[in-house]
Amino acid sequence: MSKKSVAKEAEEILLATDMIQLGARLQVLQAETSLSYDRLARLYREVKGCSPPKGMLPFSVDWFMTWLPNIHSSVFYSIYRYIDTNTPAKGSRALVEAYRLYAEQADGGLGTPPGEEPVLSFTRAWMLIRFFDSNLLQLSYCERCKGGFIAHAHDPQAGFVCAICRPPPRAGKTRKRRTASAGAAEKTTVSRARARKAAPVDAADTASGAAAAPRGVLSET
Repeated sequence: MSKKSVAKEAEEILLATDMIQLGARLQVLQAETSLSYDRLARLYREVKGCSPPKGMLPFSVDWFMTWLPNIHSSVFYSIYRYIDTNTPAKGSRALVEAYRLYAEQADGGLGTPPGEEPVLSFTRAWMLIRFFDSNLLQLSYCERCKGGFIAHAHDPQAGFVCAICRPPPRAGKTRKRRTASAGAAEKTTVSRARARKAAPVDAADTASGAAAAPRGVLSET
């Protein structure tokens, strides 16, 4: 009977902890470590303070082809390839380090408002690498900026133009509309709060004025 290495188990626990902190789902942890489901679920509750979410993982390749997800995914995959090729970090550890760097760049630098979740979640980043390993995706190089961007496998390379050089007509309008509506909602909330704060003062003034007024004046009104 083979004994499991304590050092290996500790290494996997640290890896799973890093992934949980970055937003990994339980299915990702099961695929990347040899820890049992019960131990991973218990570790998730310790790190996040809540039970792990349930449901299927995102599996659509087409999601990576839309405008903003394509840009973010291409940035992440370029970081991942560099780390996996030029540093000692490999595989799962390269994924963790690459996603940390991507998250730093996405926080405001790639159009993600500070404090919001990045466009590319950790689970989708993990799925992206699996899609590349399965030869479902490829990097196509833009003929204008020469950058590498994610595309369907076996798509023609000639004449490829990236989503940055040729954005769609409505690119970014959805986010601007959402930001504008959020600002309008915040202004409405502030104005209502001010109205509620002012209402008791007005009522008190009216009551004190009525108490101070002569009885004849009140009877005339």
